[in-house]
Amino acid sequence: MKAAASLALALVLVAAVVAVFALRPRLPAAERGRRLAQRTGCFGCHGEGGLKGAANPGREDGSVPGFEGDVMMYAKNLEEIRQWIHDGVTVGRSHSESWREQRRRGALKMPAFGHRLSDPEIADLTAYVAAVSGMPEPDPSAAPGLERAEALGCVGCHGAGGRLAGVNPGSLKGYVPSWESDDFAELVRDRTEFQQWVENGISERFDRNPFARWFLRRAVLHMPAYRDRLEPDDVDRLWAYVQWLRALPDSSLQLTHR
Repeated sequence: MKAAASLALALVLVAAVVAVFALRPRLPAAERGRRLAQRTGCFGCHGEGGLKGAANPGREDGSVPGFEGDVMMYAKNLEEIRQWIHDGVTVGRSHSESWREQRRRGALKMPAFGHRLSDPEIADLTAYVAAVSGMPEPDPSAAPGLERAEALGCVGCHGAGGRLAGVNPGSLKGYVPSWESDDFAELVRDRTEFQQWVENGISERFDRNPFARWFLRRAVLHMPAYRDRLEPDDVDRLWAYVQWLRALPDSSLQLTHR
């Protein structure tokens, strides 16, 4: 009896460990940055999601820059985005008399978060701003895939460039997987499975798994079946973009260990 009880307890512990491993969040840097931006108050000035900045009386531009369309005017690369977040200004602009005057005149002023946030947190915020602003731009071979992803509405759930992980109540981990996250590799093993997800809204492997089907059914957001909405070569275009995205170096590691 004791041996049977011990075996049962061991199986329960193993199952618990497996469940914890399977359910642990594996959010990409950009999504961690989005959630941190929300908690840190960034959207108070830059607007919800950082997409539309608030009016800023006194400055010539008249408003706080949004991440989606204005970032390129203020930062040319990831390091300059990091400098804005860490110091409230880039090294280059800090020496500009006109910039200092505009800052003095503006009602709203960019704070320096270097003493409030850790380097990894600032790296995550940088990744989010970069994702929303479309930085870096896809290679010519990958750009058509991003265009089709936007036209098909994929980025509505998967976020800017497919790089975020918005909330999805009822799903296994509670969010929509990002295309650049470790979750994606668990869902999509190869191009064949990718095509199955795109065309049918589920892969054959997941369709055969009752546990997976149960979570997919109870989720609020469901992967659409795009089979009748695809143009020729769409799957190849989308796959090329996803592969390009997943091959990018981890910017959060680059900035944290610069």
